[in-house]
Amino acid sequence: MNNYTKKDIMRMVEEEDVGFIRLQFTDIFGTMKNIAITTSQLEKALDDQIMFDGSSIEGFTRAEESDMYLYPDPNTFEIFPWRPQQGKVARLICDVYRADGSVFESDPRYVLKKVMSEAKAMGYDFNVGPECEFFLFHTDEDGLPTTISHESATYFDLGPMDLGENARRDMVLTLEDMGFVIESSHHEVAPAQHEIDFQYDEALATADNIMTFKMVVKTIAKRHGLHATFMPKPKYGVHGSGMHTNMSLSRGGVNIFADAGDENGLSKEAYYFIGGLMKHMKALTFITNPLVNSYKRLVPGYEAPVYIAWSARNRTPLIRVPASRGKDTRIELRNPDPSANPYLALAVCLAAGLDGMKNEIVPPPGVDCNIFEMTDIQRKEAGIDALPGSLREAAEEFAKDAYIREVMGEDLAEKYIRAKKKEYMDYCTQITEWEIGRYLHRI
Repeated sequence: MNNYTKKDIMRMVEEEDVGFIRLQFTDIFGTMKNIAITTSQLEKALDDQIMFDGSSIEGFTRAEESDMYLYPDPNTFEIFPWRPQQGKVARLICDVYRADGSVFESDPRYVLKKVMSEAKAMGYDFNVGPECEFFLFHTDEDGLPTTISHESATYFDLGPMDLGENARRDMVLTLEDMGFVIESSHHEVAPAQHEIDFQYDEALATADNIMTFKMVVKTIAKRHGLHATFMPKPKYGVHGSGMHTNMSLSRGGVNIFADAGDENGLSKEAYYFIGGLMKHMKALTFITNPLVNSYKRLVPGYEAPVYIAWSARNRTPLIRVPASRGKDTRIELRNPDPSANPYLALAVCLAAGLDGMKNEIVPPPGVDCNIFEMTDIQRKEAGIDALPGSLREAAEEFAKDAYIREVMGEDLAEKYIRAKKKEYMDYCTQITEWEIGRYLHRI
């Protein structure tokens, strides 16, 4: 992680001929926002004096208390490699504060920092490695996105089958220019679907990196005449895009999830963390899978998880423990998708795991067979429950889980529930092409 001071930022801006600085922050739904300033305003920005209208950001504040301030995090300073070499453009990721200097409790970045502070007080650092999937589609003659692709490539294919290979290469090189350590990139299962994996980091840096990653992928795709989408299920009949989330806790740099003496190589803390995730899983889904469309990915037949179970030996349950052990021991949560607000998603996952550890919640036995091949009776006998089947069900589960709501804060939780229930109702009142095709000529 960088360790920049204000003086460092001022020096780099001058030496690199930076002309504009984007002050970025994230709204409660995971959409990146920004205010652009020139270098003449940089010192003012670094003194936390840039104000914006919070009432214009959905879910932030009311009009009568709208003045809010952006507090830049100096360690997030990066120059955009794709912008002009004279008058370069850089960015700083910001925290949101109220006019009286108090922290804005509904700022997603603050919510994650708050839970990380709780973990730190217990002696733990929270490390996360995401696996981000996305689609690359053509645009139409007006430059608007479509769901059209001319390729038929599948898992691990390469060019010329993989028509997005050049765009993906440029994305990787750009990300590396911005300090990312890219571990791998490849074509995914569905035509036009791709994955780029970057190295794990502590949770706040990872959440910042996910937001930056999505911005870079979309920007470079556009330069190739393509549209990159992180929509979980953009096409019927193909695999959707997930964001498998690998998590571990360390103390003094030592991974506490590892125990060579255990049959699965897991410590009691790892088991408790899994137990906490499973206890709160239905409520977590509201945050990790926040769209109506998210639940069209979480169905049988496309490798996405459906049932709340764990395993150290197969990939079909919701939670799996990858084969690496020792310092690389980690827990992989497989239901999150890339539409999630990463700050909130990581916050609630960490909070659930910590609850499991504090209360020593032992998970049920692992499920080491193909969970999709089990009958409903077998799953019932094994006590295996299912994830919520819709955004509405997830909202109801979230509303019932007082612990996870408290992590979010009641104000943010209520705003989020209200917005997502409206989204679901808007969806329910739509007349789809499927309905027209199925009913119009028959009824």
